Amino acid sequence: MYKCFGQRGGWMSANNWDAHLYDRSHRFVSEYGNHLIELLAPHKDEKVLDIGCGTGDLANELYEHGINVIGIDYAESMVEQAQQKYPHIRFEVGDITQLPYEDEFDAIFSNAVLHWVKSPKLALESIYQSLQSGGRFVAEFGGKGNVSNLTTNIIREVREAGYAFDEKKFPWYFPSIAAYTTLMEQVGFQVTYARLYERPTRLVGDAGLKNWLSMFADSFFHDVPVDKRDVLVKQIEQALSKERDEDGNWLADYVRLQIIGKKI
Repeated sequence: MYKCFGQRGGWMSANNWDAHLYDRSHRFVSEYGNHLIELLAPHKDEKVLDIGCGTGDLANELYEHGINVIGIDYAESMVEQAQQKYPHIRFEVGDITQLPYEDEFDAIFSNAVLHWVKSPKLALESIYQSLQSGGRFVAEFGGKGNVSNLTTNIIREVREAGYAFDEKKFPWYFPSIAAYTTLMEQVGFQVTYARLYERPTRLVGDAGLKNWLSMFADSFFHDVPVDKRDVLVKQIEQALSKERDEDGNWLADYVRLQIIGKKI
């Protein structure tokens, strides 16, 4: 069984993730996260918290390394699916900004989640509190410039179709190295590693972009009637038609920020 605690919207704007679509069409999120485990360099029997565990694939990788892992995610549908897939692992529903732990973990691990947290300092304070002294925080998420080409075209097409887009509804926080590491140091972390790098990401198949929009970018269509969205998606696909590889897969202009911090 999993348990729930403190959901007050500090993580994502809506708790409506489609866990089956995520597993079916966005497995690249977890697959790209495997190299982050190398940065974590876990030791057998360490206690590790995987924040934003999704449907549990990376938590299971840690488990198979002999790690005592707990996975949490804000989306109950994700946690339910994670528990079905990996019943041997403890999963919880919860908010990164309100973690109910104190001095508990050797390490906290996070892949492709923290760009959803628009109260980053609150999240860092919660993470810091949850680590043991000397514990490490290892994460990768969207950094400055992430999906800028995608979002520029989405917003333009939404507006040209006659619909409003309120910048306050932009769903993500994409910080620079300087901005995020400054917050980490203010909280108390010693930053030992930081890297911002481009990682063009394939969205597989003819429906790859449409699936990505449905999974991650619903807030851009907040003011678009449901029966008008398919037409607008077609217009966005046309605007981005050059962003495809020779096999027809869409290419998303991902930029990732990797960080390691130590609790001192």
